[in-house]
Amino acid sequence: MDQLTDDVRRLTGAYQQQPLEQLLGDIADTQSRAFSLLGGHVRPDQARDLYLLAGVASGLMAKASHDLGSPSDAMTQARAAYSAADNAGHDGLRAWVRGLQALVSYWSGQLVESARYARKGAEFARQTRGTSSVWLASSEARSLAAQGDVTGAQDAIDRATEAREHATGDELDELGGLCRFGRPRQLYYSADALAWGGGPVADRTEVLAGEALDAYAHAPAPERAFGDEAGTRCALAIARVHRGEIDGAAEAVAPVLELPSSKRIHGVVTAVDQVRRAVQAVEGGPVGGELHDRLHTFSSEPLTLPQ
Repeated sequence: MDQLTDDVRRLTGAYQQQPLEQLLGDIADTQSRAFSLLGGHVRPDQARDLYLLAGVASGLMAKASHDLGSPSDAMTQARAAYSAADNAGHDGLRAWVRGLQALVSYWSGQLVESARYARKGAEFARQTRGTSSVWLASSEARSLAAQGDVTGAQDAIDRATEAREHATGDELDELGGLCRFGRPRQLYYSADALAWGGGPVADRTEVLAGEALDAYAHAPAPERAFGDEAGTRCALAIARVHRGEIDGAAEAVAPVLELPSSKRIHGVVTAVDQVRRAVQAVEGGPVGGELHDRLHTFSSEPLTLPQ
């Protein structure tokens, strides 16, 4: 149990920082070991803890499938994680899995479903003190904004801020990494949401994206996340495009375009493509055309695992 707990904790942190190809086998092995232990003779208190760990490992597998651009497989793994949460009777895990489902739905364009998962998860989050409550409100914000409901998105952003004031952490937060929704991620989600609002909220989007990048720069190493930092830079680039600052947009997204192919996960590639579409929609001149071509090249080369 101690070894399994240590392995899950290590993987939740490493997932945000290391290429998936270095972790996928370890995650699959950890998930398998957790369910194998559940197949043996365990005490009820041990079973609860094992289901919690099995659920988190399944959640990591769901995130991996999502990052590889397979939302169907991601949802299959998420359902396994939710089943483990039910068996554990763990509202914090239920809320966290709903957050994963909201994330997968958002990046696959299923925006109504994404908002629905976020609201369903919020029902469980209210029974805990975990930061999943902040994640779910933030997820709903960007799903609503992507549907054109910027006012509803701002209300959800405000709810996320309120949830942050009451979140003291739960067992998921203790695992850290992907299981903890820190302030830098909250700022990123807010910027990502408002980026959908276009020119009228471009100034506010840029402020939030700048605050998120600063928060990441000063965050402890375990809270850094290359995917979310890349998404933040994309939100900043979109805000600058809406303000007519193509050169500024190119500067914002430049570090993203330098990511190696091993870190071109689905969410990052999709965010870069959103920047490309924003550039395409404005008259950017030669600089805009060059940036559009670079963004297109990046988006056409998503992560694939070596055979």
